[in-house]
Amino acid sequence: MPNTSIKALVARRAGDAQAIAVESVSETDLPAAEVTIDVDYSSFNYKDGLALTGRSRILRRYPIIPGIDYAGTVASSSSARFAPGDKVVLTGWGVGETWSGGFAERAKAKAEWLVKLPDGLSTQQAMTIGTAGLTAMLCVMGLERHGITRGGDVLVTGAAGGVGSVAVRLLSRLGYKVTALTGRPAEADFLRALGALSVMDRAEYAAPGKPLAAER
Repeated sequence: MPNTSIKALVARRAGDAQAIAVESVSETDLPAAEVTIDVDYSSFNYKDGLALTGRSRILRRYPIIPGIDYAGTVASSSSARFAPGDKVVLTGWGVGETWSGGFAERAKAKAEWLVKLPDGLSTQQAMTIGTAGLTAMLCVMGLERHGITRGGDVLVTGAAGGVGSVAVRLLSRLGYKVTALTGRPAEADFLRALGALSVMDRAEYAAPGKPLAAER
């Protein structure tokens, strides 16, 4: 495949200052890997926000293309697991942190990092679910592996965030009695619409508890 120019959001660092800009970069600037993907969609995660604002050391090398997940179409592959035209999704693996990620028209990834999209699921739907949805479902599966039975009480912390809000929806649809704990009580109606039976303000627990307080 001939070398091409792609548009990407690139993070660079000079001294203590981080700069973010949309640039035209060469495909040869991407890290070498078996599979090249034309990126259709990338979701915007909390970790991406920290990376772009420089509020946390999410980005571990420079220059780098942020974006911790993406879904797209295989453009070329030297791996027997994938062929041009395959629809794939990637989440995690340090992508968007130590390896250039999804905020670009094209990306490269190791074959073991990629998952083929199931039939009936589009790349847009995959990134609508995104890393937050995947994480929430892994948490739900973990609860059930540890014997939490459907119909029981479950507390979701950080309930108005990406992972928390999806968890509230999943758990309520599965029959759990969900209490949503949030630092944003203004989102109470939103959380109830997702299926929370009750909403608690995190500020209630900011002060020291009273001796022999009621258990909850």
